Amino acid sequence: MTAAPPLPYDHHRLCELAGEIIVNVRELSALGWTPATSSNFSRRLDEQHAAITVSGRDKGKLREADIMVVDMDGKAVGSDHRPSAETLLHTQLYRRFADVGCVLHTHSRVQTVASRLFAGACHVRLEGYELLKAFRGNDTHETALDVPVLPNSQDMPSLAAQVDALLDDGPMWGYLIDGHGLYAWGRDMAEARRHLEAFEFLLGCELDLRRLRAV
Repeated sequence: MTAAPPLPYDHHRLCELAGEIIVNVRELSALGWTPATSSNFSRRLDEQHAAITVSGRDKGKLREADIMVVDMDGKAVGSDHRPSAETLLHTQLYRRFADVGCVLHTHSRVQTVASRLFAGACHVRLEGYELLKAFRGNDTHETALDVPVLPNSQDMPSLAAQVDALLDDGPMWGYLIDGHGLYAWGRDMAEARRHLEAFEFLLGCELDLRRLRAV
């Protein structure tokens, strides 16, 4: 009987990351940020691979089998499962930045409304907020951060190319897609969640200010 070929990644590490993804994503789902099986989440597994949620799964009920491995081209490794159509938006960050270890993509109401409201301006300016210090590298509220808003597209290579062009312009911690949601990332799960939650709060503040100014 022929032995199965060895896996090209550390299975024990995959199990650890799957457990971390499951715990954190269930918490995000409980907040209502992953409606109707939307959203996708990943962790860098090693230099060649990432662990990512399988397409179409209820994110509030994830199990270990709902986390799969892809290579840095976004192709499934050792699995017949289908990764998210947006996998390339995760792996491009891992390929480009060796210190990026986690990418989180959510569809909260705040993120989605903000993406529609600011699509015409192509960005949301966040300025003067104390919570800007939540983003890595920022140590003062006396700064401004422009969150890009990209047009929605089913053409992932084209969308990834737009993200690459934005990354060429300087440091970024996340971006919105019009009518879609938010991508945020960090060196690990804790930092990515901090960035994600800071974006959620600050975008909510901007929406509130718009409503109050209209009264």
